[in-house]
Amino acid sequence: MSFNPSPGEQIIFQGHPSWRSIMAFYLKGLLIGVIIAVIAALLGDGFILPFVIVLAALAVAVVIGFIRRMATVYTITNRRLNIKRGIFARDIQETRLERVQNVNYSQTVFQRLLQVGDVDFDTAASDADNLFVFNGVANPQEVVTQVDRATSLGAGGSHGLGEPSQTY
Repeated sequence: MSFNPSPGEQIIFQGHPSWRSIMAFYLKGLLIGVIIAVIAALLGDGFILPFVIVLAALAVAVVIGFIRRMATVYTITNRRLNIKRGIFARDIQETRLERVQNVNYSQTVFQRLLQVGDVDFDTAASDADNLFVFNGVANPQEVVTQVDRATSLGAGGSHGLGEPSQTY
């Protein structure tokens, strides 16, 4: 999934959600495997089948998590923000930088431990149904800094968080 910038557009940041951000997904897969393995152990005898069930559940969780993570691409350019999701079907969410009014990031206690967070972009058209969020990015403060850098590059115009040009 590559991003095609327009002529004169510079990519400032491009990345995926951090692998650490989907740790809870991996743990849920492991827990489901353990539950199924305990049931299998209670119904049958032997150690091999429950062990294989746990390994298979963990492997499925890791593969699905990896695909979900790699199928999500966050891009910041000097003109726009872009989120691409999906491999076969695509969901593309995009906004121009001049529409960005505020950039905030949040981290739960678990996210702080894993050094990831969510970066929320308030845009001119933001509402509860149209959220623009980079979920699970490593070092969310750096992403906020990159957005600030992108808006500063466009400061010659009137790009959201940058300084508007002065005309006399």
